[in-house]
Amino acid sequence: MFTSVLMIEKALTSADVEFVTTLHGDEQVSFHVLLQPRGEQADRLLRAIDDIALGELDEAVREGETPEGDAAMTVGEKALEVSLTALRTAGSEAEGRLVDDHPLDALRGLVGEVGADEVIVLTDPHYVEEFFHRDWASRARHKVGVPVLKLFSHSKA
Repeated sequence: MFTSVLMIEKALTSADVEFVTTLHGDEQVSFHVLLQPRGEQADRLLRAIDDIALGELDEAVREGETPEGDAAMTVGEKALEVSLTALRTAGSEAEGRLVDDHPLDALRGLVGEVGADEVIVLTDPHYVEEFFHRDWASRARHKVGVPVLKLFSHSKA
Protein backbone atom coordinates (compact mmCIF):
# COMPACT_ATOMS: atom_id res chain seq x y z
CA MET A 1 0.00 0.00 0.00
CA PHE A 2 1.24 3.48 -0.89
CA THR A 3 1.26 5.97 2.00
CA SER A 4 0.67 9.68 1.38
CA VAL A 5 0.65 12.53 3.83
CA LEU A 6 -1.83 15.11 2.56
CA MET A 7 -1.53 18.70 3.81
CA ILE A 8 -4.62 20.83 3.31
CA GLU A 9 -6.10 24.10 4.56
CA LYS A 10 -9.80 23.53 3.91
CA ALA A 11 -12.24 20.73 3.15
CA LEU A 12 -11.46 18.72 0.05
CA THR A 13 -13.85 19.16 -2.85
CA SER A 14 -15.08 16.17 -4.82
CA ALA A 15 -12.69 17.15 -7.64
CA ASP A 16 -9.78 17.26 -5.18
CA VAL A 17 -10.67 13.81 -3.81
CA GLU A 18 -10.89 12.32 -7.29
CA PHE A 19 -7.56 13.92 -8.22
CA VAL A 20 -5.56 12.70 -5.23
CA THR A 21 -7.13 9.24 -5.14
CA THR A 22 -6.32 8.57 -8.80
CA LEU A 23 -2.73 9.86 -8.81
CA HIS A 24 -1.34 6.34 -8.44
CA GLY A 25 -3.69 4.53 -10.78
CA ASP A 26 -5.12 1.36 -9.28
CA GLU A 27 -2.64 1.19 -6.41
CA GLN A 28 -4.30 1.36 -2.99
CA VAL A 29 -3.39 4.55 -1.09
CA SER A 30 -3.52 5.31 2.59
CA PHE A 31 -3.88 9.02 3.38
CA HIS A 32 -2.72 10.72 6.56
CA VAL A 33 -4.28 14.18 6.43
CA LEU A 34 -2.91 17.25 8.19
CA LEU A 35 -5.23 20.24 8.10
CA GLN A 36 -4.28 23.70 9.27
CA PRO A 37 -7.21 26.09 8.84
CA ARG A 38 -6.50 29.11 6.68
CA GLY A 39 -7.08 31.50 9.57
CA GLU A 40 -4.18 29.88 11.44
CA GLN A 41 -1.61 30.24 8.65
CA ALA A 42 -0.80 33.75 7.61
CA ASP A 43 -1.86 37.20 8.55
CA ARG A 44 -4.84 38.82 6.91
CA LEU A 45 -2.70 41.12 4.76
CA LEU A 46 -0.92 38.23 3.01
CA ARG A 47 -4.22 36.43 2.48
CA ALA A 48 -5.76 39.60 1.03
CA ILE A 49 -2.79 40.07 -1.34
CA ASP A 50 -3.27 36.50 -2.57
CA ASP A 51 -6.97 37.17 -3.14
CA ILE A 52 -6.17 40.32 -5.12
CA ALA A 53 -3.55 38.49 -7.19
CA LEU A 54 -6.21 35.94 -8.08
CA GLY A 55 -8.62 38.71 -9.06
CA GLU A 56 -10.93 37.90 -6.16
CA LEU A 57 -11.49 41.40 -4.82
CA ASP A 58 -14.64 40.38 -2.94
CA GLU A 59 -12.64 37.73 -1.08
CA ALA A 60 -9.95 40.27 -0.18
CA VAL A 61 -12.56 42.53 1.37
CA ARG A 62 -13.96 39.61 3.39
CA GLU A 63 -10.61 38.47 4.83
CA GLY A 64 -11.64 40.07 8.12
CA GLU A 65 -14.43 37.49 8.29
CA THR A 66 -12.03 34.51 8.07
CA PRO A 67 -12.20 32.69 11.39
CA GLU A 68 -9.04 32.76 13.47
CA GLY A 69 -7.96 31.17 16.73
CA ASP A 70 -10.48 28.81 18.32
CA ALA A 71 -13.09 29.64 15.69
CA ALA A 72 -10.70 28.56 12.91
CA MET A 73 -10.04 25.28 14.69
CA THR A 74 -13.78 24.57 14.97
CA VAL A 75 -14.19 25.18 11.23
CA GLY A 76 -11.08 23.06 10.69
CA GLU A 77 -12.52 20.12 12.64
CA LYS A 78 -15.56 20.10 10.37
CA ALA A 79 -13.41 20.42 7.24
CA LEU A 80 -11.19 17.55 8.37
CA GLU A 81 -14.15 15.25 9.01
CA VAL A 82 -15.68 16.08 5.61
CA SER A 83 -12.34 15.40 3.91
CA LEU A 84 -11.71 12.09 5.68
CA THR A 85 -15.22 10.89 4.90
CA ALA A 86 -14.81 11.80 1.23
CA LEU A 87 -11.46 9.97 0.97
CA ARG A 88 -12.91 6.87 2.64
CA THR A 89 -16.00 6.96 0.41
CA ALA A 90 -13.63 7.01 -2.59
CA GLY A 91 -12.13 3.74 -1.33
CA SER A 92 -8.96 4.97 0.38
CA GLU A 93 -7.85 4.53 3.94
CA ALA A 94 -7.77 7.91 5.66
CA GLU A 95 -7.02 9.33 9.07
CA GLY A 96 -6.16 12.87 10.03
CA ARG A 97 -5.51 15.55 12.56
CA LEU A 98 -5.63 19.29 12.91
CA VAL A 99 -2.46 21.33 13.12
CA ASP A 100 -2.66 24.44 15.22
CA ASP A 101 1.02 25.37 15.34
CA HIS A 102 4.18 24.77 13.28
CA PRO A 103 2.73 22.75 10.39
CA LEU A 104 6.10 21.71 9.00
CA ASP A 105 7.19 20.24 12.33
CA ALA A 106 3.94 18.26 12.42
CA LEU A 107 4.52 17.20 8.81
CA ARG A 108 8.07 16.01 9.42
CA GLY A 109 6.97 14.07 12.49
CA LEU A 110 4.04 12.42 10.72
CA VAL A 111 6.14 11.45 7.67
CA GLY A 112 8.53 9.60 9.96
CA GLU A 113 5.78 8.16 12.14
CA VAL A 114 3.83 6.55 9.28
CA GLY A 115 6.76 5.84 6.92
CA ALA A 116 5.21 8.00 4.20
CA ASP A 117 6.15 7.48 0.57
CA GLU A 118 5.26 11.06 -0.40
CA VAL A 119 3.79 14.33 0.74
CA ILE A 120 1.00 16.03 -1.19
CA VAL A 121 0.41 19.71 -0.44
CA LEU A 122 -3.02 20.68 -1.75
CA THR A 123 -3.91 24.35 -1.25
CA ASP A 124 -5.20 27.41 -3.00
CA PRO A 125 -2.42 29.46 -4.61
CA HIS A 126 -0.50 31.64 -2.17
CA TYR A 127 1.47 33.91 -4.47
CA VAL A 128 3.38 35.91 -1.88
CA GLU A 129 4.61 32.83 -0.04
CA GLU A 130 5.32 30.98 -3.29
CA PHE A 131 7.33 33.87 -4.72
CA PHE A 132 9.59 33.85 -1.68
CA HIS A 133 9.54 30.01 -1.45
CA ARG A 134 7.90 30.21 1.97
CA ASP A 135 4.88 28.09 1.04
CA TRP A 136 4.41 24.68 2.63
CA ALA A 137 5.64 22.67 -0.36
CA SER A 138 8.82 24.68 -0.87
CA ARG A 139 9.77 24.49 2.79
CA ALA A 140 8.75 20.83 3.15
CA ARG A 141 11.10 19.74 0.35
CA HIS A 142 14.03 20.53 2.63
CA LYS A 143 12.62 18.84 5.73
CA VAL A 144 10.82 15.58 5.06
CA GLY A 145 13.11 13.31 3.04
CA VAL A 146 10.39 12.09 0.66
CA PRO A 147 9.04 13.54 -2.60
CA VAL A 148 6.74 16.54 -2.14
CA LEU A 149 4.02 17.14 -4.71
CA LYS A 150 2.39 20.58 -4.80
CA LEU A 151 -1.16 20.72 -6.15
CA PHE A 152 -3.73 23.46 -6.31
CA SER A 153 -7.27 22.87 -5.16
CA HIS A 154 -9.64 22.42 -8.09
CA SER A 155 -12.42 24.63 -6.82
CA LYS A 156 -13.78 26.46 -3.83
CA ALA A 157 -14.94 24.37 -0.90
